[in-house]
Amino acid sequence: MTDVLDSPTLKKAAAAKASSEPQTMADNLDDALEYHSGGRPGKIEVVPTKPTATQRDLSLAYTPGVAKPCLEIAKNIADVYKYTNKGNLVAVISNGTAVLGLGNIGPEAGKPVMEGKGVLFKRFADIDVFDIELATRDVDEFCNAVRIMEPTFGGINLEDIAAPDCFEIEDRLKREMKIPVFHDDQHGTAIISAAALVNALEVAGKKIGEVKLVISGAGAAAMACLRLYLKFGLRKENVMLVDRHGVIYKGREDGMTSYKKEFAADTDRRTLTQALVGADVFLGLSAGGVVSQEMIKGMAPNPIIFAMANPDPEIGYDEAIAARPDAIMATGRSDYPNQVNNVLGFPFIFRGALDCRATTINDEMKMAASRALSELAKEDVPDSVLRAYATKERFSFGRQYLIPKPFDYRVLLNVPVAVARAAAETGVAQEPIQDYDAYRRRLESLLGRSRSLMQQIFDRARQNPKRIVFPEGDQEKIIRAAKVMIDEGVGHPILLGRREKVGSLLKKYNVDESKITTIDISNSPDFARYAERFHELRKRQGMTIADARRIMNSRNYFAMMMMEQGDADGVIAGLRAFYPATIKPALQILKTRPGVNHVSGAYLLMFKSRTMVLADTTVNINPDAEQLAEIAILTADTARRFNIEPRVAMVSFSNFGSTRHPDAEKMQRATEIVKKRRPDLVIEGEMQADTAVSPEIAHEDYPWSAIQGDANVLVFANLDAANAAYKLLWRLGGAEAIGPILQGLARPVHVLQRGVDVNDIVNMAAIAVLDAQEMAGQ
Repeated sequence: MTDVLDSPTLKKAAAAKASSEPQTMADNLDDALEYHSGGRPGKIEVVPTKPTATQRDLSLAYTPGVAKPCLEIAKNIADVYKYTNKGNLVAVISNGTAVLGLGNIGPEAGKPVMEGKGVLFKRFADIDVFDIELATRDVDEFCNAVRIMEPTFGGINLEDIAAPDCFEIEDRLKREMKIPVFHDDQHGTAIISAAALVNALEVAGKKIGEVKLVISGAGAAAMACLRLYLKFGLRKENVMLVDRHGVIYKGREDGMTSYKKEFAADTDRRTLTQALVGADVFLGLSAGGVVSQEMIKGMAPNPIIFAMANPDPEIGYDEAIAARPDAIMATGRSDYPNQVNNVLGFPFIFRGALDCRATTINDEMKMAASRALSELAKEDVPDSVLRAYATKERFSFGRQYLIPKPFDYRVLLNVPVAVARAAAETGVAQEPIQDYDAYRRRLESLLGRSRSLMQQIFDRARQNPKRIVFPEGDQEKIIRAAKVMIDEGVGHPILLGRREKVGSLLKKYNVDESKITTIDISNSPDFARYAERFHELRKRQGMTIADARRIMNSRNYFAMMMMEQGDADGVIAGLRAFYPATIKPALQILKTRPGVNHVSGAYLLMFKSRTMVLADTTVNINPDAEQLAEIAILTADTARRFNIEPRVAMVSFSNFGSTRHPDAEKMQRATEIVKKRRPDLVIEGEMQADTAVSPEIAHEDYPWSAIQGDANVLVFANLDAANAAYKLLWRLGGAEAIGPILQGLARPVHVLQRGVDVNDIVNMAAIAVLDAQEMAGQ
């Protein structure tokens, strides 16, 4: 037997866990070694979640303050979830006896894998992990060690433990412990492949209760897959297991175990080649290259082939498709369609189990996770997923897209909810989720601060949805955004464009046409009325009726006139146009709000500990003091719409007259104007940016200032400064951005950045709905 450390598969096997973690783009072992050894060795660290900057902080974190939660927990053990991180802490535990494809290499050699598992828990579900490597092959020792650590952890993820010990270890710990115990090597593959199988059967037009399935491999993952498939309706008599000795049949003696005997088939077939004749489904969890093209030619029509050995599948994707063009294929690899990847499962299953304090992860919870994944694959795929995979080709449900991609953020919003609900329905949730919509919003906050903030906007928009016009209604991103708007219930989309093109896109993305208004402006019965009204508005600026009719052929002008005439409530434009092409018609037709002379643009930037609103980031190049005062007032009002109580800093290179210069002086004048017009606003200036946001500087040098380093609205002297500031903070400061938000128009109009995501379009539409509600007095 070849020493595993000399094996040619070492480089690939170390890069990707079989049917599990995402594979790296490089197979270069030197890169992997440098990745793990560079800087601080390893991949994880412990980071405090509470302040530790002062002596008081430390006295609360440790003695004497820490005694108080200790006493509370002593009185009520359940309070350990209230005062410690137990409820978000999982142990990843291994003895190193079955690491990757490397075999029994020991606990120390397995530690990089366990750390990697911790990285994935944190990256995908914000779950904290301690990796624990146990130096024992004794089942009793292993179980005792894990069991006595129960007070520390909210869940146990068993990893890389050789069969058959893994079965006994999991069974015993699940019986003896009151927290979830989950062997991912078994159940993770089962859950993800079950989701893919459900969808593959739908594509093939077959029923699970009627198909014949052949499994190559009879280890932990194979047995878990088979048991879960049976729960989904697979018939035991339609299954044949094949191991290194051949078909597992009744009466066989060689290499048999109790769990193999349970699934022994009543058949005269003895080889994998024979077993595959007429089979509907092949599930490979064995070794690379054991299946040939000739072997799959004898399978049933539309064969489902899941060749999941890693790094080399039982049969290559290209080989299989060449031999059987009608095949529906999945592998464990990321470089081919339909990767069966365990990272779609374990982080999100534990997230749901921890959040309802489940005592176990039962079959119903596993099935709920599979169903959530299979349903998600049928929904439109976000642009962020395409960027993560560096592709412009869209993923859509079918032969080459059976399950979601690991970087699809919606997995976090769907799988934990399904798991927690199943836990409650089966009575294993100690703290059942009471409001699943609120729970989903809490999960959304884990994805980023902007999502949490926008969820509040969506909730308010749903209370009174408005009609939002999209001049670029024949663009795919707009169609997809319109679908999301309908699904979320935040507004009624009106799409401008040629009816045949819009109609074909609506069909492509399965948009309910009854919930969409499509207008081909060249055939609109309102065209003449809008042109006449536009002429009326602009005739004193030299516009003729012929000019008005010509200009009204512009969708942007048509959309603005729809609003002016009360036929729509908001406009979202600019996907394929420059900023002025949207601003100009808005100003000519809608004009500014009463008392407002200039429009301006703002961005919300969300950092981990604070949210800022910056202006004017998009419109006015070099505003004077009057304009700056107006910008400050409008931006403060924008902040309030997002439930931010504004504290406005007029930002300059000077602190309160420290430098005499016209640019600094205009910020002083703007501050005084705002104080007179809006005495309700907290505003200071001129002041340097660090004085505005740093309490230490403000307290020491300017204790009399109304802004003590706590500014959340920053108004800059010109477009150069504001635009550069928001982009630098966004790109380098780790902020999340919402915008640009157009301020000051009489009716809601927002201009999209070129190249925006669908989610950004939907966000701006929801903000426009909120604008329309407020302007209508709701």
